[in-house]
Parts: sequence; structure tokens; C-alpha cells
Amino acid sequence: MLSATQLIHSIPVDPLTGAISVPIYQTSTFVQEAPGINKGYDYSRSNNPTRAALENLIAKLEYGATGLAFASGLAAIDAVVKLLKTGDEIVAVDDIYGGAYRLFTAVYEQYGIKVHFVDTSDIAKVSAAITPNTKLIWLETPTNPTLKIADISAIATIAKAHNCLLCVDNTFATPVLQQPLLLGADIVIHSATKYLGGHSDLIAGILVAKDEQTGAKLKFFQNACGAVLAPFDSWLVIRGIETLHLRMKHHCRTAQKVAQYLKTHPAIAEVYYANGGIISFTLVNNTNDAAVNIVSSTQLFKLAESLGGIKSLISHPANMTHKSIPAEKRRAAGVSDSLIRLSIGLEEAEDLIADLANVLDAIEIIK
Repeated sequence: MLSATQLIHSIPVDPLTGAISVPIYQTSTFVQEAPGINKGYDYSRSNNPTRAALENLIAKLEYGATGLAFASGLAAIDAVVKLLKTGDEIVAVDDIYGGAYRLFTAVYEQYGIKVHFVDTSDIAKVSAAITPNTKLIWLETPTNPTLKIADISAIATIAKAHNCLLCVDNTFATPVLQQPLLLGADIVIHSATKYLGGHSDLIAGILVAKDEQTGAKLKFFQNACGAVLAPFDSWLVIRGIETLHLRMKHHCRTAQKVAQYLKTHPAIAEVYYANGGIISFTLVNNTNDAAVNIVSSTQLFKLAESLGGIKSLISHPANMTHKSIPAEKRRAAGVSDSLIRLSIGLEEAEDLIADLANVLDAIEIIK
């Protein structure tokens, strides 16, 4: 597991001034000594010292060769798909983030890239879905929102046997709890909007490539397509990473207590919890209306998209994060109409449990 000391001291002191906080280079361009001769920077879309500090930091934390910071998690996903060409195929987790599903199906399928969605917690199903045209296996582990776990090492072996790239979305676990590249993945992706930033005040995406060759291809797309992270937002992510280790400890400790409480409540049909700060659960009253009533009634848990911040959030995936996925596919992947997702913040566990109890104890239970 990544240590707090290792994380903190991976953040560099500014070599020019000695500043303990990474400087924000809020500039679009850089003065050149002569045409084509510069100090390593010419235009901030191509490279920026603050963004470079973040990219080097996350590459260290994920044990990769190249880190890249994008304007959103979806921009990072888009760069990975650009490694493919017409006729290529993707094997992707069925319990997938709605934005990724929309990008794969509504954007890239029209360019001849086919996607097969499977339960990636079942190794046999992953193997069966691979064809001679498969070039990318796409994992979320834990998945969003049913928190299923995939065996990264086993799937990496399958990917290598079929000459496929393996990309793992590590947003939920973060480098504190999981390092996919060490388990055989080729690319790691993060929505840095979530735990890496940690304060619900930015939108950002991160890629880390295991080898320099793949990193160079992704860097080309980052520069050519231009969806780069701004200097100030890059600094915000660095600032968030400074406390990542401490925050994840608290998220995990509190989430375990909340999950244990939910498992005892008669209104709850099933609780999903793997690790980290995310919990999902379904209701005995398995209806959309019952779920909407609950997510609209909590006080400390705020009804909002996203996750991973210091304030606890509650959401109804069927109507929010996963609404772009057709209902029949959503349900087949385990995202029922009554499924509710919690993002556990930094409040005290007892207060969060009391907030949920006030709502759950008042609902009508229909078996």
C-alpha cells in the first residue's frame, strides 16, 4: 500500500525558488531564446510546468512511465479510445459509468469501433467476449455503482495473450488502495474530479501509461486534441493529493461503519461495499419512487452528482449518473430502480448513520 510519507514527498519543492507549494504558472506562452529554442516550454497546451508537476506526481504514485492531465475524466477516456481504429473492438465492464457508456456507444460506434459489455468480475465471460478484433479491455474496479471487483492480474494475463491493451479506471480505489499497473494493466485512468482533487471544486481527468511508447501516443492526442488541464486546476489536484492518504483512511473507516449499519436495517434489500468511501444499496421496496423519496429527504447527505469530496453525497444512479444507459441494460448490469449510491465524506460516522436512520425508519416497507 502507498505510504503517506511516499505520497507527500513525491510532491516536488520548486527547484527555481524553493517554494514548498508547487507554483501556478498561469501563462499561455513562454518567451523563447531563439526560434525553436526554449527552456522546455513553448505553449501551455503542449506543456505547462504546473501541469507537468501533477503529471509527474501521478505517474510516480501509479508506478507508470507517463502521466497526463486532461480537462475532464471523459477527455482522458476519449484519448484512450483514440488509440484504436475502425474495425477494432472493446470489451468493457457492463456496470460502467454512464458517461463512458455514452462515449463508447453514441460517439465511437459510429466510427466503426464495436463495444462488448460483460460482467468483468467473471473471468470466463471476459475471455468469451474477446474476438480477433479486440484491442482494448476496459475495467472499472470497483465498478460504479454496484462495486463489483475484477481480478486485474488475471485479466491482464488474458489481455497479453490476445495482444490487447488493458485500461483500468482506478477512480474509486485511488493509488492509496490499488495500483493497477503493478498488477499488469497498461493504462490507468482517474476522474481526478473525485478523490484525487477531493474537495468538489474542480473537473479533471488523469491517465498514466505503464510504458513510454503508449505514453507518447497518448501525449500526442492530448496535445493534438487540446483537452488539457489548466494550471490552476492542476494545482488544485496537487493540493488535493497532499491529503489523499489521510482522507482515504477516514473515508474507509466511516464507510465500513455506515455499511454495517445499512446491513441491519429491514428496509434494505442488499448492501454493496468493497473498500474505499462508496456504498450502494437497494431497497426492499424496489421502486423508483421509494428511492427518489429517500435521496430527496436526507439532511447531511446532499443530493448531487459526483463523489469523493469532503461532504457526503447521495445519488440515484437510474435517474442521475447512469440515466444515459438504456433501462434494460442498466438493470441487467445490476443497477436496479431502487439502487442508491452514497459517497461517504469526512463527517463523523454516527452523524451520517443518524441522518440515514431518520429517513429509512420513516419509509413504508413493502416485501
